[in-house]
Amino acid sequence: MREYLDAAQWEFAEVVVVDDGSADNTVQVARDAGARVLQNPENRGKGYSVRHGILEAKGEWALFTDADLSSPIGEVEKLWSAVEREGAAVAVGSRALDRSLVGVHQPLLREAVGRVFNAAMRLIAGLDFKDTQCGFKLFETSAGREVFSRQLLDGFGFDVEVLFIARKRGLKSVEVPVRWDNVEGTKVSLWLGFVAFLDLLKVRRNAMQGKYK
Repeated sequence: MREYLDAAQWEFAEVVVVDDGSADNTVQVARDAGARVLQNPENRGKGYSVRHGILEAKGEWALFTDADLSSPIGEVEKLWSAVEREGAAVAVGSRALDRSLVGVHQPLLREAVGRVFNAAMRLIAGLDFKDTQCGFKLFETSAGREVFSRQLLDGFGFDVEVLFIARKRGLKSVEVPVRWDNVEGTKVSLWLGFVAFLDLLKVRRNAMQGKYK
């Protein structure tokens, strides 16, 4: 990781890989590369995996990113600059703030579904982010523990849930444009994307029932 970052700025950095019940040699490859590997008890989903990683992070700040590195790891410098400048506890990588930074786009249908999802998210969850689903977010670790310990969703709607909880907890979040390239071979089906719409309703229901307190 250090080869992609300003090593002088980052006194401590660890790479944590969360294995979500893989059936291949992911665990051994990650360990051989020097990563700390956390293994879920079974296949539990992206939301569960990210929560597992954030709650186990050892540094003062925790970045979570997709395994395909759609956003290059060096883009964390932009998130770090934003939280320092804004005094924020959370930085949200965004593909929508500056679409010129998107080098390889998703198929048109996926992009259309994403725009509809964002409109529904704004209506149901009341958040003003232009892109909640980019898998590149930086949390002050203490704030991350405060948020992720209250997370209830294991699916792809968890991004909205944790940002919703952060707002409820009074934690300042900043949205930052980042480079992003679609990587072929994703295992995320459109069906799972549609299920995330239901997660928006679950977030609203959980909030009304006081489950995030």
